[in-house]
Amino acid sequence: MIKKQKVQVIVGMHKWTEATQVAELASQAQIPIISFAAPSITPQMMGIRWPYLVTLANNGTAYVKCIADIVRAYGWQRVVAVYEDDGYGGDYGILALLSQALQVDGSIIEYHLALPSSSYMFDSGKFIREELQKLIENTQSRVFIVMQSSLDMVIHLFREASQMGLVDRESVWIIPESITNSLEYVTKVDISYMEGALGIKTYYSGNSGEYQYFEAQFRRIFRDKYPEEDNRNPGFYALQAYDSIKITARALDRMANGNSSGKNILLSEILSTNYLGLSGEIQFEGMQLLQNHTLRIVNVDGKPYRELDFWTLEQGFTTSLSMVQRGNDASRNTESLSGLVIWPGKLELRVPKGWNMPTKQNPMKIAVPGRTSFSKFVKVEYGEHGYPVKYTGFCIEIFEKVLKLLEYDLPYEYYPINGTYPDLVQFVYNKVTTISICLPQGN
Repeated sequence: MIKKQKVQVIVGMHKWTEATQVAELASQAQIPIISFAAPSITPQMMGIRWPYLVTLANNGTAYVKCIADIVRAYGWQRVVAVYEDDGYGGDYGILALLSQALQVDGSIIEYHLALPSSSYMFDSGKFIREELQKLIENTQSRVFIVMQSSLDMVIHLFREASQMGLVDRESVWIIPESITNSLEYVTKVDISYMEGALGIKTYYSGNSGEYQYFEAQFRRIFRDKYPEEDNRNPGFYALQAYDSIKITARALDRMANGNSSGKNILLSEILSTNYLGLSGEIQFEGMQLLQNHTLRIVNVDGKPYRELDFWTLEQGFTTSLSMVQRGNDASRNTESLSGLVIWPGKLELRVPKGWNMPTKQNPMKIAVPGRTSFSKFVKVEYGEHGYPVKYTGFCIEIFEKVLKLLEYDLPYEYYPINGTYPDLVQFVYNKVTTISICLPQGN
């Protein structure tokens, strides 16, 4: 394209790795690149390494903070991070951001579910089933946060997870903007596997005259070209594409009117854009889009989704843009979403627990004092090799009596700890999942 067709601007790339690979070549020819992807964490030398790469997308900062607010609002303590590994380490930045945002309120990423690109796998379904089985055996968390993934992989993931009972009434699924923006193109059968998931997307207004004209034209052309397709609405990526062509055309017009030419001047004109596009406000700071921190939370409900609250860094969850526009006049709301969420399994009346009961492979760990002066309350008896063989006392008896009244099995294991009561409390606070058995002194 650069050598033979003499293109002046290259537009597209929904993955950051793709954008950087194209930018390596285009920078040598001094061709501006407008990318629909942005890095989660901006590299310090980005402007030097890719001097012609312009990002028309938000980075991951607002997205992960919105996720953290959702997790905080519903009190989930542990989550599973799901991502499609691109082989270049591009996911680690957003995983680090998510981990940091969750830790503010004491939540953690309990498990990383990494999936290779489907193009590298002969049988995607089999691989996903095996990885999900490992997850079931090794973790109790059922709050699944999909960070970065192709639509094809997410469809495979939900299909297999549904069949294995992981998209049920106690599970939570949160999908990223790249998937939420593509739900219009997912079949009804595949959408049915995703029902109940929460999605996050960048907010844009569909009320302007320019948008409504574009939508009508898009629907007409799409209907004529693809008459068999049901959904003819322009997605967010169509708006991005329209805006990128619009700002390029404006930049070329300004160059023509100013009787100037040159690749550097074209890049400068693109970066000087101040334009309210269909995808939102377009202004650049350096080589990057000024961030739009107004997000929309949606609930997948087979249509393909229902819109719930807005979210901003300053306000948290809010039901109207007027509250967002008032800025700091309103207090920040991170208590809960105001809209009705229909969770997986058509759960409406309560929030999913977000965790699974302990299993024999992963039993509940109960720490008890290994040495105590109050043996009537709890006592650990040790065998000849110094290992605990029996747990007795009032507290043990009460616990085991209560277990018999439960209507379900609760696998558990006792662990003697030779420490103080504050030490035991600290284990709970630190969310310790692996406890070493402490033998009594002298053994």
